[in-house]
Amino acid sequence: MRGAVLRIHRQADSARLYGASALACLLACVVPSIPAFAQDISGVAADVPAGSQMLLAADTLVYDNDNQTVTAVGGVQIDYGGNRLVAQRVEYNRNTKRLVASGNVEVINSDGTKIYSQHVDITDDFADGFVNALRVETVDKAYFAAESAERMGGVLTTFHNGVYTACEPCEDQPDKAPTWRIKARKIIWNGEKKTVRFENSNFEFLGFPLAYLPAFEIADPTVKRKSGFLIPGIAYKSDLGLGVKVPYYFALSPTYDLTVTGSGYTKQGFLGEAEWRQRFNNGQYSLKIAGIRQEDPDEFIDDEGHNVDSGAAGDPNEFRGMMGTKGQFAINPRWDFGWDVLMQTDKNFSRTYAIEDFGDSVHRSSIYLTGLNGRNYFDVRAMRFEVQEETLPDDPTARAGKQPWVLPSLDYAYIPDMAVGGGQLSLNVNAQAISRNRLDRALADPNNAASVTSVRGIEGQSGRLTAEAEWKRTFTTDGGLLLTPLLALRGDAGYVNASSGSLNAINQMASNLGVDDDTRSSLARFMATAGLEMRWPVLFSSTSSSHIFEPMAQVFVRPNEQYVGGLAVPNEDAQSFVFDATTLFERDKFSGYDRLEGGTRANVGLRYSGAYDNGWSTNALFGQSYQLDGQNSFAAPDLVNVGEDSGLETESSDYVGLVGFNSPRGLSGSVSGRFDEQSLEIRRAEVKAAYSGLPISFSAKYAFIQAQPLYGFTTDRHEVTLGASAQLAENWRVFGTGTYDLEQSVLVKDGVGFAYSDDCFTYLMTFSESRDLSTKEVSQNIGFNLSFRTLGDFGSTQSNFNTVQ
Repeated sequence: MRGAVLRIHRQADSARLYGASALACLLACVVPSIPAFAQDISGVAADVPAGSQMLLAADTLVYDNDNQTVTAVGGVQIDYGGNRLVAQRVEYNRNTKRLVASGNVEVINSDGTKIYSQHVDITDDFADGFVNALRVETVDKAYFAAESAERMGGVLTTFHNGVYTACEPCEDQPDKAPTWRIKARKIIWNGEKKTVRFENSNFEFLGFPLAYLPAFEIADPTVKRKSGFLIPGIAYKSDLGLGVKVPYYFALSPTYDLTVTGSGYTKQGFLGEAEWRQRFNNGQYSLKIAGIRQEDPDEFIDDEGHNVDSGAAGDPNEFRGMMGTKGQFAINPRWDFGWDVLMQTDKNFSRTYAIEDFGDSVHRSSIYLTGLNGRNYFDVRAMRFEVQEETLPDDPTARAGKQPWVLPSLDYAYIPDMAVGGGQLSLNVNAQAISRNRLDRALADPNNAASVTSVRGIEGQSGRLTAEAEWKRTFTTDGGLLLTPLLALRGDAGYVNASSGSLNAINQMASNLGVDDDTRSSLARFMATAGLEMRWPVLFSSTSSSHIFEPMAQVFVRPNEQYVGGLAVPNEDAQSFVFDATTLFERDKFSGYDRLEGGTRANVGLRYSGAYDNGWSTNALFGQSYQLDGQNSFAAPDLVNVGEDSGLETESSDYVGLVGFNSPRGLSGSVSGRFDEQSLEIRRAEVKAAYSGLPISFSAKYAFIQAQPLYGFTTDRHEVTLGASAQLAENWRVFGTGTYDLEQSVLVKDGVGFAYSDDCFTYLMTFSESRDLSTKEVSQNIGFNLSFRTLGDFGSTQSNFNTVQ
């Protein structure tokens, strides 16, 4: 035998050739034999850039010319094209064209995947190979292990006595079983079909076998989109029965796919769903359809014999269905176009069957165009509100049929980049056109159609266009006083085309309130405002804290609000109104454009903020508003009595205040309220407290609102809401929440749950109840969800039933 022993520092062409061949064989065979989790699956072999230099280091290189072998021994390291091999020994046989790496073999792929083994034996044509005592750690922390693995035909890789998990091993207890794992006699990875098949497998949870699975197949974990069955779900509802939902996913192309779902309910039969999704370079859209022919519609009949949910009772052939679509596309970097549209056979189908993305109690369908450029904003959209409720269409409390079409709504805001007159100029435009097919009114007596207390929406059409310009500039005096003059000009034009029924309702409301019903078919109005804001922040400091007291006053001079004092124009977008410390210094305190403040008004108050060296902070605000001249807009009723008992209807408003604090350890709280300007009686109050930390977090809220009969609330409202969460152990958490109505002594809603979460598994179990204060009906919900990282989720889509107390 002729042989030679050379030190690594001797550079030889043959060593480079054999070393490069060895590494190429190893990385091209071993790496693709392991189904690694990766974002890109364009190739199964390690990518080696053209012209890459190979670096080889070892304690000893041995050439055996008789046996045609070259062997690297002792601390072998090979780097090639971003890939790395480490082993105690690497031998390449030119006759058999086999490469053997042994002794703590570690391969680090260029994508970060780590492969560990004691023995690797492969051929240099990359087709066949054998790996002994294999371990794989992928980039996203998924793990494979096997006693041995072999690769056949360059396509199939078989792991013998293999294990798969996505749970990281415990550093302190490396022999401890992971949260979950799959053990299989064989794990077969098909590199062509992109599937992984488990044969004679057991699913283990916390080290205990839970299920024996003779054979099952999943998508290759490297594949993010693969046709096949998804994890099923279960559901329960008292009028649907027990349901099982089985989805099947079609990966039709890299840019579009289809999911078809079949759900079987024990009471109502088969529900079919299909969702198409497609992506483009500038956006995406989806289209979903669902339908069922209910087997037992009588399950939806209430105690009075009315079918409140599914239409005609007793018809087993009644079809219910929906079609919904969503999309958003970028026209350019500044402009977006999109839509969210729901159409269904009846008002409550999607909520009844918990259709994903369309099952909310109120769904807003819209088509929109939005532009954003710096501080400038444009938005135009058409909207329709679908209220999904279990009520009869002629029920006075039903809301679904009273919702309007908004065709369209437009908002435009423009702020020039350059200062104007040394100050800031802003321009705003708003427009809306509304059409409603059914009168929306409130009655003091449900049995008396003439007892109208408000008309929340007319049957017919109405429209309005508003444009407003505002300029303001801040000056600072030598004494630190901040003066901000303000000028604003606004104009409105609108029209109203009300039905005769709406006009009669408005007339009856006017008669009940003793005001005029001066309903207008068209209108034009303006509002000019001259204002001045004065602030004088004063700083007080000590060795451990700093405090800022800021007296503040505003004066706005303007004419009276036009078309107020009677019921001249509809109020569609300014129906919600709250006067408190947060709105004290608003120039126009109405929430929308259909109403606007008039007359001369002053807002006066004191703001305070404090900061302490220990990390605590405090804040407070207290003040009052005064109607100095002209007609008080909040004392004049409109079609929804928006200013009634608001605290602003008198010349001197109620007092409003707020006090709050925050601590560095997660504790915070606040108290706010509105108090009668003469008796200091509490009109509105809110107390909040919260703590966020470990092992306990909690929140508490008490709210009180005095009765506002003309605004729709005939009694005082007292409500307490509590919520808490406790960390029982490192991964276990229990939580609960509840809301109690003190006025009616009713637990409005409550819920409890517990959860487990670690790096590879999440479990959630919840139970909740809600009560309808008028019907006393109790809706109970049970839900659970199990999530196994890289495998998928399993849980309930809906589990609830109704009772009456």
